[in-house]
Formats: sequence, structure tokens, C-alpha cells
Amino acid sequence: MQHAIIASLMVSLICGVMGVMIVEKKLTMMTGGIAHTSYGGVGLGYLLGFEPLAGAFGISIIAAIAIAFIKRRGRTRIDVATGLFWSFGMALGVLFISLMPGYPPDLGSYLFGNMLSITRSDLILMACMTLLVTVTVAALYNYWKAYMFDEEFLSVIGVKTAIFDYLFMVLVAVSTVVLIRVTGIVLVLALITAPVASAELFTRSLKTRIAFSIISSVVFCLTGLLLSVWLDVSAGSSIVVVAVLSYAVMYAIASSALKRKGN
Repeated sequence: MQHAIIASLMVSLICGVMGVMIVEKKLTMMTGGIAHTSYGGVGLGYLLGFEPLAGAFGISIIAAIAIAFIKRRGRTRIDVATGLFWSFGMALGVLFISLMPGYPPDLGSYLFGNMLSITRSDLILMACMTLLVTVTVAALYNYWKAYMFDEEFLSVIGVKTAIFDYLFMVLVAVSTVVLIRVTGIVLVLALITAPVASAELFTRSLKTRIAFSIISSVVFCLTGLLLSVWLDVSAGSSIVVVAVLSYAVMYAIASSALKRKGN
């Protein structure tokens, strides 16, 4: 439980910092594609006998850079490229696992998350990745604002947008790997988007939206974790159900308040 709570806090920080940027750039499905591509790294890790999460990290970085390259070249639509990487990564994972001698391992924790199985080494790796993402975003915060809302301004002041394209995609890959151990590959999208979508209902300022997303994510993760222990069900699925239902409630509240204001 201690490891799960610490992981929840790190994941919430990632969701607030990167989730807002991902949603603002309309790259939610691309993030899901990178997450699913990482399954190939998980399978490779099991096949060759090294940490599966490290394999997921390596494959995700390669996929992110490749997608950024394709996006900049513009010869293939980004949704097509994302779909191909999505399918290719999952297929590689299945292939690598099928090549293992003996009985295949249980990959449920990587597909659907299992916070209660997070080890100390997982926490150390997640902490390093979380620190990398937050420091990079904080150090270049004003540049990231321009990248999200006005890329032309970056070009005008002499900043190459290609650098931020590739850096952003790498940060997305790192973020998805952090989330995998909590919600699993299949459910990553929901935890990235639900806190941000909730924040957008009530806030306009970018900093306020990030803070709201972080706090919302903490509440979703801890509530889902407690429910999973109480009901003896998957923590990842509980967190996602709590997040989506909470968003639905907040959407109803925001819509009702808007109607009253209109009247």
C-alpha cells in the first residue's frame, strides 16, 4: 500500500503536467498508440530476462521519435502512423512472449495495472522518470506555453520547433511508461485525459488547470485504490472508473451552473 500511494502521487504529477499538454495539442490517441507500442518492450524484457518496464521505456522512446519524424515529414497521416505503431507494438509483445520456453508469464499487471505489485525498483524507475518530466517542463515552461498555443512565435524568436516536437514526444513516452504500472497499457488514456477534462470545466488559466488536474488525479487514484482493496478488484480499473464517473458528475455540475448563469 505504501508503494501504491507513492506511485499514485507520482502518476498524478505526470497527469497534471503532461496531461494538459497532450490534450491541448490534441494528441490523446497518439499517446495511446505509444502506450500500446510499449507492449513490445514488455515482451522483449521477459524474453531476454531484463526488467520489462525498462523494455517498455526503450520501445516507447523509439516509437515516439519515429512518430515525431513521420509527423514532421507529413508524408503519412499521423493517425495512420499511430495505428500502425499501436498494432505493431502489441503484435511484437505477443510474438516475444510466444517465443519464451515453458509457461508464458502473467502480463495482466502491464495490460491493466496492478498498483499493489509495484516494487521498490519500480518506484525508483518511476521516480527518475517523473523527475525528468517535471524538471524539463518547469525549466522550459514559457517555451512550452508558446509551443502549445503559438508555434509560430517560437519560430519568430529563433527557436526551432523541431526540437520541441521531438522533446515533447519523448516526454509523452516517458509519461506513459510511468502510468503503465498503475493503470496498465490498455487504460492509460483514461487517466491522462479524465483529470484534464475535469479541470477544463472549471479553469481557464494554464497553471490553475495543471494544479487542478494534479489534485483531481490524486483523488481519483487514492479513491480507486481504496475501492480496489475494499472490493478486492483491479486497482487500475477502479481508478479509471472513478475518474470517468467523477468527470461525468463534474460535467453535469458545470452544465447546470452554466444554464443558471444563462437564465
